Amino acid sequence: MAELSKTRGASGVDTRPGANMRLLDALQYPLPLAAKLSILHRASGMLMFFLLPFIVWMFDASITSEVSYDGFTSAFVAGIGFVPGVVIKLVALSLIWAYLHHAVAGVRHLWMDATHSVSKQQGHSSAVATFVISIVLTIALGAKLFGLF
Repeated sequence: MAELSKTRGASGVDTRPGANMRLLDALQYPLPLAAKLSILHRASGMLMFFLLPFIVWMFDASITSEVSYDGFTSAFVAGIGFVPGVVIKLVALSLIWAYLHHAVAGVRHLWMDATHSVSKQQGHSSAVATFVISIVLTIALGAKLFGLF
């Protein structure tokens, strides 16, 4: 009990480092690149999970008939209602990024689990490689989506 009272300041607040960490303090903490990659891996997985019913519906409707397929392809060109086609392409590009990032980061995690010998430097370099690979693949597929080749 005496040791606990030594850690309290005049206001009765615990003065140990990290004892009273607020959310704003946590958001200002500089995360390593591997931690940012892990957060994005989880975010991309959630994005794919929540949009999976929509993707399955689109796939089912597009293979049902040529009319529905033509409707989806025209939505990418002309848009739907007040939403222009570029916005629809950007949403599709975000789904492409989510899938590619999640897949590449998943391979990275499987590799780390299989080797059991990952150092801090290897974790950083594999995080950089994961970001580069997923971004390059997203740019390539985005260029195809926007009709650059």
